Amino acid sequence: MTIENTEDLFVEGLQHVYYTEQRLLDALSELEESSSEEELQEGFAEHREETQQHVERLEEVFEAVGREPEAAEDPVVEGMIEAHEEFVEKEPSDGALDRFNIAAGQKSEHYEIACYGNLTPMADQLGLDEAADILERNMREEQDALDELATLGEQFDYGRIEA
Repeated sequence: MTIENTEDLFVEGLQHVYYTEQRLLDALSELEESSSEEELQEGFAEHREETQQHVERLEEVFEAVGREPEAAEDPVVEGMIEAHEEFVEKEPSDGALDRFNIAAGQKSEHYEIACYGNLTPMADQLGLDEAADILERNMREEQDALDELATLGEQFDYGRIEA
């Protein structure tokens, strides 16, 4: 795809965030399954449900711009997933894996917030008010998820890693 104007740039970014959200559906399941703390498992399960809603909303945005939903591979997401897989291969303790999962979740939330933070003003500039509202809603929910993960990270008992 040749990027010649703001709409092309917007669609390219939309395809990347669509891919990101789809890949994170599976990654969130992995984070849930690999976490040993119930509160953490529940948080990842809830965010997975929210992520499914984000995918559906992004499909609405594609419709608003007259495009079929199409995902474009995002190497950043692939790198985060690969980093998690490599860490798991090291056979960490449950506590170390839980803390790593919190950090992995925070990294992905920061990235998603950046994606939505870039797409929203483009949608505004293109006069896509409905799309901008949808993207802003997804971004706010990502920020809320980041806040929850930050709280879990701050409250984490590092003695669990030593045990």
